[in-house]
Amino acid sequence: MTSYFRPNVDTMAGYVPGEQPKPGTNIIKLNTNENPYPPSPEAIAVLQNLEGELLRRYPDPYANEFRQAISEVLDVPTDWIVVGNGSDDVLNVIIRACAEAGRKVVYPMPTYVLYRTLTEIQPAQTIEIPYGADYELPIVELAAANGAVTFIASPNSPSGHVVPIDDLRQLAAKLTGVLVVDEAYVDFANETALPLVKEFENVMISRTLSKGYSLAGLRLGFGIANPKLLSGLFKVKDSYNVDAIACAVGAAAMRDQAYKNACAEKVKASRSKLAIDLKQLGFELRDSQTNFLLVQPPTHKNSAEQIYLALKQRGILVRYFKQAGLEDKLRITVGTEAQNQMLLEALLHLV
Repeated sequence: MTSYFRPNVDTMAGYVPGEQPKPGTNIIKLNTNENPYPPSPEAIAVLQNLEGELLRRYPDPYANEFRQAISEVLDVPTDWIVVGNGSDDVLNVIIRACAEAGRKVVYPMPTYVLYRTLTEIQPAQTIEIPYGADYELPIVELAAANGAVTFIASPNSPSGHVVPIDDLRQLAAKLTGVLVVDEAYVDFANETALPLVKEFENVMISRTLSKGYSLAGLRLGFGIANPKLLSGLFKVKDSYNVDAIACAVGAAAMRDQAYKNACAEKVKASRSKLAIDLKQLGFELRDSQTNFLLVQPPTHKNSAEQIYLALKQRGILVRYFKQAGLEDKLRITVGTEAQNQMLLEALLHLV
């Protein structure tokens, strides 16, 4: 049978997003790490008062209104910022600009599997290096692989751990390619690698408004790096990759740090309580600096996959990864106190 696609597209599996129930479905959704609280009222007000002229014209190709808000909040120059249709778009642009057949993309595992998908699309060579037993960053092995792009998610999904900035600094100093530190969950963490972009011109930090800012449906993210690194990315990105609505709403959300931080503190408090409650049920879990927990159920009754399926039947979605090292674990998004309590009540009958 004739194929319409490139050989690498025929053979790749493709990224599988977490299940999205239909709007209005009575589901407790704890599987894709959305923030359980609404977006900033300032962002909602911008959305409600948009003028039609904003939709008639093409948007600013550099999303300068949003870049200015980022600059004010994070104290970085606007020309050190590239904006994307979600941080996934920023990751895609990096791969398109830097990776090709014969070049390597490197990352430790387990981590965000989209890195693999984006690499296979090019196609470039994927080098996956296992994390240490306690998620120590394998600096020597990553540096030896010396990829055109090296991805480090910090905080990492699905483990929830943060890579110490000194480890990232050591790695950046050893690489000749680009080091991308994916900080999608940084709003729930105690540490950021942002200072590294001023120290190394080959380091980029990527962030999103999907998690901390409760704007997963808006699709807005950004990268911060030396303008020398960003120059190639601007050549590769779509001309108008961020729409005018996202730019305006995102700028308002970015400037409302007080609201974002208050919501993040509520999530962190719920995360701590949920961790304690799950341990009391016999779950094993690591400390997390994200808005989710990676947990291993007790083994005397149901497996992780069986618990995932049983929760789904009860209208509660959590994430199960059928891959090496994760087949006995579940990733659970931290919900509201009420949602977390309903989850715990369901688990009482399953473990």
